[in-house]
Amino acid sequence: MTALTPHHPHDHARTRWLVLFLLCLGELMIVLDTTIVNVALPSIRADLAFTETSLVWVVNAYMLTFGGFLLLGGRLGDFFGHRRLFLLGIAVFTLASLACGIASTQGQLIAARAVQGLGGAVVSAVALSLIMNLFTEQAERAKAMGVYGFVCAGGGSLGVLLGGVLTSSMSWHWIFLVNLPMGVLVYALCLRLLPAHSTELLRQKLDIGGAITITASMMLAVYAIVNGNELGWLSAQVLGLFALAALLFVAFIVLQLRVSVPLVPLSLFRNRNVSVANVVGVLWAAALFAWFFMSALYMQFVLGYDAMQVGLAFLPANIVMALFSLGLSARLVMRVGIRTSLTLGLVCAALGLAWFARVPLHGEFWLDIFPAMMLLGLGGGIAFNPLLLAAMNDVAPEDSGLASGVVNTAFMMGGAVGLAVLASLAAHVSQLWLAQGATVPFALLQGYQLVFLLGAAAAGISAGLALLLMHEPPAVQGQVAGH
Repeated sequence: MTALTPHHPHDHARTRWLVLFLLCLGELMIVLDTTIVNVALPSIRADLAFTETSLVWVVNAYMLTFGGFLLLGGRLGDFFGHRRLFLLGIAVFTLASLACGIASTQGQLIAARAVQGLGGAVVSAVALSLIMNLFTEQAERAKAMGVYGFVCAGGGSLGVLLGGVLTSSMSWHWIFLVNLPMGVLVYALCLRLLPAHSTELLRQKLDIGGAITITASMMLAVYAIVNGNELGWLSAQVLGLFALAALLFVAFIVLQLRVSVPLVPLSLFRNRNVSVANVVGVLWAAALFAWFFMSALYMQFVLGYDAMQVGLAFLPANIVMALFSLGLSARLVMRVGIRTSLTLGLVCAALGLAWFARVPLHGEFWLDIFPAMMLLGLGGGIAFNPLLLAAMNDVAPEDSGLASGVVNTAFMMGGAVGLAVLASLAAHVSQLWLAQGATVPFALLQGYQLVFLLGAAAAGISAGLALLLMHEPPAVQGQVAGH
């Protein structure tokens, strides 16, 4: 690969930052797609005749394959080479976006979203490894990870805004078709600039059994939760699905203990910070996804906002989140340490969700929505960086990719399962109020308020866990003391 073997070291540095820009652009497509859909959900629902509970699958089909395949994506990268896998992931994601854009039935859209999640998982898992390989010097790596974090957080705000613009000016199909030019550009430039890594590929056995059991287990569990309201929580089908999910999870654990190269070496969880970071990640993601999904529905169905107005309402939170991810969060970690930063961020998020839990039927933007959005943006921006650091700081360098994959997976699964449980609860509460003769907006509001309250509780519990159970890594302690 000639593009990254220049004669001048300055050129080499410049090319590296250009490659980082490309990797971030690839990641931006994935992040955009997580949030851009939220704004378009009511239009998709009306157009393809989804029910409120089946509508969750437009988000969940993507989330589950994404979460389910993050670990395997990272492992396949070690196995076949990160560059090859990154290009494959971009290609799969771009083609699946085309399929989503031209979908005309519920089944087509959900199937295409699942394939999109698969491509997205590969891109996300491998992008982090590629950044680690490109930037080996500690300070540069921190800077590169900051840029990556900014793209992840900033992509959210761009997604919500872009979703509003495209849905209101054209149609929901365009939120997917917009990925095509981006995908083609990233693929073409990466083909030219991304270095083929010269390190010997690890010819290790792939834990296919582990990947299949954990993904199937998660999918069945969420499927059971989403259908719980309609089929009845104690129906044979729902209980059977839960039992099968639990069995598959046990099979996964047994496999991890038996195979020579497990998908997730369970010894990783002997490290207290890794374990706590993953539990915190699950709870925090459930709270975060509940906020994103339910506040968009509240603004549209209770307050009557259009897609564009919802996009603009999310903007303050996302700008604050992005600013903190890009530098302020890292400075805060250096000043007060990982544990305190993480706790502070989660407390802000809990307060923001608690503020949302009291939103009235005729809410005012500046009084009821804006303060909560600012608190959530602040909380998200502060917490994201220390959460990743806590999960990866004490881990041996050769396990850092795996550790980031595990915490990413915990985050995605927490989001998908949490959203499924909370959306089902909201629908159930709304149905009870409707049966008593309440108006539709009032009945919906009761469901949304309960979800915001539970989200606040989840964020509050995760703050408590971070404060009480995490220990400050020695490296950071030294830096904090010497600051």
